[in-house]
Amino acid sequence: MTTAERIFNPKPTWIDLFPVPGHWTEADYYPLSDMGRIVELSNGNVEVLPMPTIYHQLILGRLFAALSAFALQYKLGWVFFAPLPVRLWPGKVREPDLAFISTPHAERMGTYLGVPDLVVEIISAGTEKTDREVKREEYAQAGIPEYWIIDPKAKTLDLLRLDREAETYTTTAQLSLNDALTSPTFPGFTLSLAELFAEAE
Repeated sequence: MTTAERIFNPKPTWIDLFPVPGHWTEADYYPLSDMGRIVELSNGNVEVLPMPTIYHQLILGRLFAALSAFALQYKLGWVFFAPLPVRLWPGKVREPDLAFISTPHAERMGTYLGVPDLVVEIISAGTEKTDREVKREEYAQAGIPEYWIIDPKAKTLDLLRLDREAETYTTTAQLSLNDALTSPTFPGFTLSLAELFAEAE
């Protein structure tokens, strides 16, 4: 093949198998997600999330273990962690680090999760604006009652509750190392943030 032929008749590559930006659908997205990729679908685009660090996973693991055990003990519902797509509305699929579905909303659990009762995002490199602004608006629009934002670098946890009339979140607690996490979603639950943010030994 001549140079001119290569320029004007290029061989298709694997990238040609995917939709162009802005035209991704759920039918395109889910097979990619099913491969175990941490990806989200938003506004017709696939967004690739950064690979979590060891410290990120330590925090997530501790929080999942504590919440899951508490929810199981008191039959409150089910706690899940990423990767697992959460469908907020048609064409909007996010991958929160942790999601909780309460027992009354068990029908929201299928192949993928419907709108949870609680979502948690742990800020990674490059995700702070998305977690604090974009997803804050989206999760409120989806009607998720509670949203926690964890900052591993600052060692803080912001607890946000949904104002349903205003369809926005209000920050009800800004916790740091000397505080303990409590939540109306889990009555009686408590977790020391010093324990949550402990470094690997």
